[in-house]
Amino acid sequence: MRFAAAACLALGLALPLSAQERPNTILVMDASGSMWGQIDGVNKIVIAREVIAGILADFPSDENLGLTVYGHRTRGDCTDIETVIAPAPGTAQAIIDAVNTINPRGMTPMTDSVIAAAEALRYTEQAATVILVSDGIETCSPDPCAAARALEEAGIGFTAHVVGFDVGSEPEALAQMQCLAAETGGQFLTAANAEELNLAIESVLVAPVEPEPAPEPEIVIGPVQFAAIVRSDAGTPLADVAGWVVTGPDGVVTEGLTGNPVDVDLAVGTYTVTATDQTGGTASADFSVLNDQPMVVTVEFALATPEATLDAPDSVPAGTTLSVGWTGPDDQFDTIGFYDPAADRYVSYDYADKGSPLPVIVPAEVGTYELQYRWRDAVVIASRPITVTDSALVLVAPDSAPGGTTVMVEWKGPDQPNDNIQVGLPGEGPFDYRYTTDGNPVALVMPWEAGTYELRYQFQDRETILTRPITITPGEVSLTVPAKMGIGATIAVGWTGPNATYDNIQVGSVGGSDYFDYAYVTDGNPVQLIMPSVAGDYELRYHFRDSTTIHRQTITVTEISVSLTGPASAGIGATVDVGWDGPGNENDFIGVGRVGQPGYITYEYLTRGNPTPVPMPMEPGAYELRYFPGGGGDAISATPIAVEPVSATLSVTGPAVAGRTVEVTWDGPAYDAAFIGIGRPGETYQTYAYINQGNPVAVTVPSEPGTYEVRFYLGREDVFVATIPLEVRGK
Repeated sequence: MRFAAAACLALGLALPLSAQERPNTILVMDASGSMWGQIDGVNKIVIAREVIAGILADFPSDENLGLTVYGHRTRGDCTDIETVIAPAPGTAQAIIDAVNTINPRGMTPMTDSVIAAAEALRYTEQAATVILVSDGIETCSPDPCAAARALEEAGIGFTAHVVGFDVGSEPEALAQMQCLAAETGGQFLTAANAEELNLAIESVLVAPVEPEPAPEPEIVIGPVQFAAIVRSDAGTPLADVAGWVVTGPDGVVTEGLTGNPVDVDLAVGTYTVTATDQTGGTASADFSVLNDQPMVVTVEFALATPEATLDAPDSVPAGTTLSVGWTGPDDQFDTIGFYDPAADRYVSYDYADKGSPLPVIVPAEVGTYELQYRWRDAVVIASRPITVTDSALVLVAPDSAPGGTTVMVEWKGPDQPNDNIQVGLPGEGPFDYRYTTDGNPVALVMPWEAGTYELRYQFQDRETILTRPITITPGEVSLTVPAKMGIGATIAVGWTGPNATYDNIQVGSVGGSDYFDYAYVTDGNPVQLIMPSVAGDYELRYHFRDSTTIHRQTITVTEISVSLTGPASAGIGATVDVGWDGPGNENDFIGVGRVGQPGYITYEYLTRGNPTPVPMPMEPGAYELRYFPGGGGDAISATPIAVEPVSATLSVTGPAVAGRTVEVTWDGPAYDAAFIGIGRPGETYQTYAYINQGNPVAVTVPSEPGTYEVRFYLGREDVFVATIPLEVRGK
């Protein structure tokens, strides 16, 4: 009774939800591998991140919102579903941060993700809303429609809104998403680009501002204008209508009307209109007249289906590409594909607008199918049986291989888009895989743990069509280190191991997962590692593929003899030569820090030589010269040094004329970077000259007359130790 509902809204009889009545909401994000696809050169996951960040930037902090993600952790795993953020107020920024870390890689368990989100919302106890954003067809659950109906029946006010992102070319995905939304009373929206995605998510996520309720209009009882038109499924008017009959609660109100459209005056009330076309077919619509405002009632007749033909052999090998000749209407969204009667689903298809003959990928499973022409991806207008027979499938590899080694696997198979060769435990996801487009043979890294595994041919990254066992035997791994290892030292570590991509050697705490330094095995053999700066027991590790530690070896890092030789005192800002005896490793340095305080204020690397020129701080006091290992940590040797104040005197010869020079005689510490500067009192200098240019030194006078100061700067941090006034006159 859509007309009655519309009329109630017009009369102000429907009440909006209050803020307190709004249900809890979870956003379900698609992180399947297809989200790395691009739209206008930008990855879909990047578009989704930017859209969600923009929408949630001003999301109300008092509304409950959560996040569920699927396909973001493992490949080929239909259970890879995680509620990352539980629904709660003020979660917008946490959701933005979580979405920015998503790394798409897995399957599309779209239906089970909606179920998981519903359960997280306790949908059987309270009103709940799920917003699903997905870019592809369900690859796990066989019946999204049935699952949606079950949720609707069990829930209390449960609604699922669905946003199909870049699915315009996937009729089966569109149908699944439409069903999920329709069965739960939600909206189904599509988006082909970033702008449309923003509008779609915003329309179902951001609650509209509730308008002030309109005053109830006065209901006028009397005649109304009634215009009825009849349209086909395509929305075009029928040429003519043989007759119209309008009935009310008490029987026929008017009859014998012909033409299309027609006008009728009706009193307020509820009616049914029935139209008869020129062939005798009928169509009806119920409606209500609520006031004297003009209204249009549309009666829809079914459109006659066109004819189509299919030209294909009676049988075809599994996984191959079949060239199908066809004739038909070639309307938008017409498809030709394989239908599996046993599973009641369209297995593979392509769009007819690509031409005839049309290449269609044959299912990988042997059996009897129907080859169908689907008009507008909805009505089957041509069908013929076709048998899918065995195809030549081969995987050639050794029967066994040491753990962690790389095995070359020859293959023979369909070589369709996204076909790949895998290695993994039976019934579990792949440990490693390569697409058939990577070549023949492909190189697979074997697992480290010994055991019985299987090699697989994965058809279109959706189903395994061939397996063969492979036994993984214990692999070889060892590390070789020097007999002595001092703190902060750089040592050479020889290694034997898998030498797989991202393998690395680490040094860290015994039994832990942290590390102080590491090097990839691709850096050479041996690799160079910097030892920790604190003596004690540590361990070296061989880290396989940067994910699993397959070898641990305890080592002892010992104290080393380090000494520093420097002056007992130095002036602030001075550079002193510090002699040293120590490991002299790369990045070791000498720092100057206050006594009783950790760290350093100034420093210099030992690569400057021995002795090393080290700058002093700009504040006087008790300090220490400290030897720091380049691998980080505290100083391993220290010796005291007093940093003392310094002084200087200045005098100016001759008048100071704006823009010219004056001769400044100075007496003070002759640091390399020391200079004479002229500036206004309380401001930085405007002109300057280094003292190494002579004594006296010529300094340019500022260009504007006024009161200035002549200052003796030590050369760092704008610190000066002497000043005299200077009056600058005009030229």
